[in-house]
Amino acid sequence: MTISQRKRSRLHTVGTAIECAAAILLSGLSLPMAMAQDEPPSVQGSVLLPRDLSPWGMFINADVVVKVVMVGLVIASVVTWTVWLAKTIELLKARRKLRAAFDALSAVKTVAGARQSNIEEPVASFCAAAVDELRLSDGSMDKDGLKERIASRLERIEAAFSRRISRGTGVLATIGATAPFVGLFGTVWGIMNSFIGISKSHTTNLAVVAPGIAEALLATALGLAAAIPAVVIYNSFSRQITSYRAALADASASVLRFVSRDLDRGLALRKSAAE
Repeated sequence: MTISQRKRSRLHTVGTAIECAAAILLSGLSLPMAMAQDEPPSVQGSVLLPRDLSPWGMFINADVVVKVVMVGLVIASVVTWTVWLAKTIELLKARRKLRAAFDALSAVKTVAGARQSNIEEPVASFCAAAVDELRLSDGSMDKDGLKERIASRLERIEAAFSRRISRGTGVLATIGATAPFVGLFGTVWGIMNSFIGISKSHTTNLAVVAPGIAEALLATALGLAAAIPAVVIYNSFSRQITSYRAALADASASVLRFVSRDLDRGLALRKSAAE
């Protein structure tokens, strides 16, 4: 074989290799196009058409169960802030009245004088209960028994005012304990529906999966947004109510000391009269 023939043979081999490479490249480019044409029209539309991923848009596109969960959590959040506003005003008024009653009580020397003065609640109820028990037990010589009966009355009044000031805080505890789990239920339900949609569409494209998962996670976010303020507000109210109950106990003890002094004065008067 001559040199020219060898060159022509090599050129023919190189040309054949180039043609094979071009055929492989063209087949590789045509395969994704064929797969895109074979995808269902709904999948192509979901990939091409953008979805509103704002909070309102995700709420509108969410499943009906997830919508119900979101609405319930929003209502719970509104209830939390309503209770916060109402109880804050109530506690401020109650503490102010109790301080004013303490100031008025310090200027009084007897239980009867405290009842006749302009002492505000709850100290006025303490004084009234003590005076009523003294009147009902008039002539009794058992001073210890009388003190026990008055102390029992004061304890009941103190418990009544404590229950009154604690109303509404149980709702905060319930919301703080259950809101995260309610939001988690909405998230689980939404992700389950997203996986069902993935199975029906026969695709794992991120543009198809992401919106459904985002809508589901919004329920968890709302649950945390409702639970965290409820827990913080409940703990704050618990401390304030505990302080108010301690002030009530101080007021009750002050009235009981007035009763003890009155009884000692009366006993001393009776002894001096007998002598």
